[in-house]
Amino acid sequence: MLPYNSSCLSTEVSDFILNCFVRSPSWQHWLSLPLSILFLVAMGANAVLLITIQLEASLHEPMYYLLGLLSLLDIVLCLTVIPKVLAIFWFDLRSISFSACFLQMFIMNNFLPMESFLHIMVMAYDRYVAICHPLRYPSIITEQFVAKAAIFILARNAISTVPIPILSSRLHYCGGNVIENCICANMSVSKLSCDDVTINRLYQFAAGWTLLGSDLILIFLSYSLILRAVLRLKAEGAMAKALSTCGSHFILILFFSTILLVFVLTHVAKKKVSPDVPVLLNVLHHVIPAALNPIVYGVRTQEIKQGIQRLLNKG
Repeated sequence: MLPYNSSCLSTEVSDFILNCFVRSPSWQHWLSLPLSILFLVAMGANAVLLITIQLEASLHEPMYYLLGLLSLLDIVLCLTVIPKVLAIFWFDLRSISFSACFLQMFIMNNFLPMESFLHIMVMAYDRYVAICHPLRYPSIITEQFVAKAAIFILARNAISTVPIPILSSRLHYCGGNVIENCICANMSVSKLSCDDVTINRLYQFAAGWTLLGSDLILIFLSYSLILRAVLRLKAEGAMAKALSTCGSHFILILFFSTILLVFVLTHVAKKKVSPDVPVLLNVLHHVIPAALNPIVYGVRTQEIKQGIQRLLNKG
């Protein structure tokens, strides 16, 4: 006679409880203010960048369309995660419905790799063409290139990441409904299931490292070629100008890689680090890049600064 799991005879859960920083309640108090400021900066700066690109005819070029697409992704990611986290901090609204939880998981799993690929790999290729083939830049980086890159990004993420929330949503959740996280991260939710989640773990690991690994390899190749081209420049000041061209992009790649490395190390050393640290990094990863991207690109891109200034003068 087969054994049975009594918990699986109970009613399937209809909602989840986000157990956000309950071990460190003081974190909620000091984190709510900077998180609110970062959220407002991210939303405001990305909105200004989108409006500037839309209204300024001089910015209707492929490079700025890529920046506009990046801003749109940042806005969606912020709206998906941060308002719910702030609602938990301020009003203790920890409950999230079954469908809303998996919708959040779907958006995060699709848009984060999409942002990574667009922000890191496509922009790295753009900088490579600008420095290594400047005369051919207008014929390579075209509106058709942006459209094809956007379609490729959507298809790549649909094939690679859509199965993650689908696999999780098809599990049976008949036991506890408390998620030890501030967001509906895949494994934080899946481990509440009565079913075997080995396939979920293996697929997320394989998909995550395949996407990240391919991005890092392409970035390394792009910047290797850029460095080789820069070292060959003979004209006075040409090297400094070339490095300045990809400076803002390199700053953001360095930040993205650093926060990812810290996140991995905290998982490896989880017995020595508070369980709330990876949760905090996961939340910040959805808002800090979104706040930095438009500021860094806006400050270091003269055309965008001039466009914003013209809009302010018109206003």
